[in-house]
Amino acid sequence: MDIDRDAVAALRDERIDWRFKGLPASAFGATVGEVAARRLDLFADGFVGPLVVLDAAALEHNLATMAAWCDKHGVLLAPHGKTTMAPQLFARQLDHGSWGITAANTSQLRVYRAFGVGTVLLANQLVDPAGLRWVADELARHPDFEFTCWVDSVAGVERMTEALGTPARPVDVLVELGATGGRTGARDLPTAIEVAKAARQSPALRLVGVGGYEGALAHDATDDSRATVDAYLDNLRVLAIGIHDLFEVADPIVTAGGSAYFDQVATTLTRPWPFPIRPVLRSGAYITHDDGFYRGISPLGRTPGEQPFRPALRAWAQVTSRPEPGLALLTMGKRDASFDEGLPEPQLLRTRAGVRPLTGEVTALNDQHTFLALPAGEAVEVGDWVGFGLSHPCTVFDKWQLLPVVDGTTVVDLVRTYF
Repeated sequence: MDIDRDAVAALRDERIDWRFKGLPASAFGATVGEVAARRLDLFADGFVGPLVVLDAAALEHNLATMAAWCDKHGVLLAPHGKTTMAPQLFARQLDHGSWGITAANTSQLRVYRAFGVGTVLLANQLVDPAGLRWVADELARHPDFEFTCWVDSVAGVERMTEALGTPARPVDVLVELGATGGRTGARDLPTAIEVAKAARQSPALRLVGVGGYEGALAHDATDDSRATVDAYLDNLRVLAIGIHDLFEVADPIVTAGGSAYFDQVATTLTRPWPFPIRPVLRSGAYITHDDGFYRGISPLGRTPGEQPFRPALRAWAQVTSRPEPGLALLTMGKRDASFDEGLPEPQLLRTRAGVRPLTGEVTALNDQHTFLALPAGEAVEVGDWVGFGLSHPCTVFDKWQLLPVVDGTTVVDLVRTYF
């Protein structure tokens, strides 16, 4: 089973109240499904700012585009669910052919399993005994549950083995290869090989492949950055071939790939291999794309002839103060919008007279305020609404428990998140 469809459908039965920011008071007491059916308007039916919404058409475009790209290039996709932590969106990713969903920690995994996600890659080390025991119990209770996590040290293998004892089903692991200056992962091939040997010898683990993450090694699309990524991916391939005899499955997983360099990952993983492999990408941010970091670095945006993703996130905030010329203050801050990979981008101005493009620049975010610098002659008044593009979706979703999905300004659905 890829996901528990009944559990996902039951999300529409949750009742809306004061816990969910931005929603109209008229919705309190109604279920999510009832509110979605009302087709409310963002600006006529009592929504309060700030508010972040998802564009329905852009979501569908991105889902279909990534699915088609992976199919064309012969790779599997296990998108990182930490981007959205939204089971409704997991279901749509699986409906579009995703092989599984990636997680980063035990708490995320528990959310996935509450909704019956059947194949999970935990792209991290798992050495905490309580988490390991929970995983072992889950594997024992559900023979169809496929779970894999990373190992990057002999010490980690030893801790896992000690915590698991003799489980009913061994825990599948991938040797993670890192790089100097990167994140986790064995720092060189000899170390990674020793980790693989230790995992193979463990009675509690089953060695099923190799994995890593190239995104921590580069942050732009310059030739130097792309060369760094390629060199790392070549080493990942060398590792997989070098420890082939240690794998305990006939078709080991080889996985890498965030949302910035997945084209290079696919090229490396789909070269001819001396044995069958399962090439898996873990890109997650594609589902909403953005108006910042990923807009500038996504392979589908910088490669001629490719169909680019579309930004599916928009924030709306109201102008509450014009204390001096050239400055507007709005009701949106760090509690509402991402700011770690670029500040929100003002795009639209909604006034009583209609909607038009807006020229300006966000210079700072406080906890609950946006500082919007305006050029001379830009007519913005107290009470106007500004629509913002956002950068880095991973730090937007965690700020919202219930996100309206819109067609224009009409709410057609609501997406529940679990952070």
